[in-house]
Amino acid sequence: MTFKPAKWPRKLRSQEWYGGTGRDAIYHRGWMKNQGYPNDLFDGRPVIGIMNTWSELTPCNGHLRELGEKVKAGIWEAGGFPVEVPAFSASENTFRPTAMMFRNLAAMSIEEQMRGQPIDGAVLLVGCDKTTPSLLMAAASTDLPSIVVTGGPMLNGYFQGERVGSGTHLWKFSEAVKAGEMTADEFLEAEQSMSRSTGTCNTMGTASSMASMAEALGMALSGNAAIPAVDSRRRVMAQMSGRRIVQMVKDDLKPSDIMTKQAFENAIRTNGAIGGSTNAVVHLLAIAGRLELDLTLDDWDRCGRDVATIVNLMPSGKYLMEEFFYAGGLPVVLRRLGEAGLLHKDALTVAGTPIWDDVKDVVNHNEDVILPLEKALTDQGGIAVVKGNLAPKGAVLKPSAASPHLLKHRGRAVVFEDIDDYKAKIDDEDLDIDETCVMVLKNCGPKGYPGMSEVGNMGLPPKVLRKGITDMVRISDARMSGTAYGTVVLHTSPEAAAGGPLAVVQNGDMIELDVEARTLHLDISDAELTERLKRWKPTHEQEKSGYAWLHQNHVEGADSGADLSFLKGCRGAPVGKDSH
Repeated sequence: MTFKPAKWPRKLRSQEWYGGTGRDAIYHRGWMKNQGYPNDLFDGRPVIGIMNTWSELTPCNGHLRELGEKVKAGIWEAGGFPVEVPAFSASENTFRPTAMMFRNLAAMSIEEQMRGQPIDGAVLLVGCDKTTPSLLMAAASTDLPSIVVTGGPMLNGYFQGERVGSGTHLWKFSEAVKAGEMTADEFLEAEQSMSRSTGTCNTMGTASSMASMAEALGMALSGNAAIPAVDSRRRVMAQMSGRRIVQMVKDDLKPSDIMTKQAFENAIRTNGAIGGSTNAVVHLLAIAGRLELDLTLDDWDRCGRDVATIVNLMPSGKYLMEEFFYAGGLPVVLRRLGEAGLLHKDALTVAGTPIWDDVKDVVNHNEDVILPLEKALTDQGGIAVVKGNLAPKGAVLKPSAASPHLLKHRGRAVVFEDIDDYKAKIDDEDLDIDETCVMVLKNCGPKGYPGMSEVGNMGLPPKVLRKGITDMVRISDARMSGTAYGTVVLHTSPEAAAGGPLAVVQNGDMIELDVEARTLHLDISDAELTERLKRWKPTHEQEKSGYAWLHQNHVEGADSGADLSFLKGCRGAPVGKDSH
């Protein structure tokens, strides 16, 4: 698309605080000057908020204070005025019951910070899974010029000569212990090798997937997604992004100019090509909802269905983010998509130019990491959206991480009413289950958990693992970590806690999954299903107060992004009334 920059110079919104000689302007400037800022910084130049999700309880983002200094340097160099703002940091590692419950709270708080304070543009300094979507949601709601800078993935892990992917090997080693193939001492020894530098997961988990989504959407500079956290080029990227945001403010280049329907279609196809996280589905739907774009699960299936997975990274493949960066990173993938006719080449980016301009000449330095189309990991990567009487509004599955022989399967349901029921039963040798069964987990969706935790990739029962079986069909209204793998049907909508059909599945029911046909069917009659739903009563915990109550009572379904109903839409950034 063609973008026409705004006239410059012009009066920016920050001058509503800092411009003029009136009492309120002197009040605002005077307090800022107690930090040693000289008077000429308030002369009308762009004021850039660095929305920093650094926190010592968000290990993935533990280096963002250092990175923030590089962003500041770039802003100073370009003639802007940088102000660093602590932003709500929803840590995947520490938040209970789940960071997902606080994604919307983070987005709401950051949106109000951006709108209510004297900034003209924002650098979104992110990393851990929910920090990227929450800040993108806030930027979409305010529509202030914004650019994403991610913290980057950690270095490869190694244990006994084997690459260790964060998350992916945690699930693998845990199952190996239960199967008797690994000792508890070895598991503890492996722990030390999993996180050997600062940064996000080194697999194509949710953090790296969302970094890739930001770049594919055009909201980050080309090449941002894959640079390792400790690589000097990560700091260069931060500094260059700081320079760029100043010009974006001058040009008035906004998120709504960049994140168009075409940009989301580019991101969906990119997610298929990289073997990206299922969590990208719910996050992109939420971001699109803030922009009032018509993006649905059908778009995910339409755009992603025939996209081959060509990035050979865990959990789908064998390499890690370091190798992906050395091979050329996301620009190579975008070039491949463009050459295959699967990229809207004229989609605008934060650089102010079409996305194709940045990637058309890049080189693939390792074709075992970023594969040719004819050697793809799977011909149909993407995210499969299945529907049927068990998921009237849809459910999702990641084919590249699933077992091919289970993509069409009929099995007997073994039902767990909630996560506590699962934990109480799964190790019981008397549990009536074998590898042909379908494991069903209820009450783990946006309302039910509450928050929609990453428990959908249920560990298999030990007696099945001991047979050498490593995968079974699993169905829930939960999510799973982007680092996880298996034939796992997720985000089943409507969720059990909202009275969806999942709520009335019983032990012994037969369930049919057919990914190619995009169906998920509970083998009971319509009359029986209707009668069960009439008798259904909620069994999930009902929150009584606080944010948990707000979330549980206002969160929408996973099929539309699991945002809070009253946060959808773009509210802009009008300057509020004076505070004095």
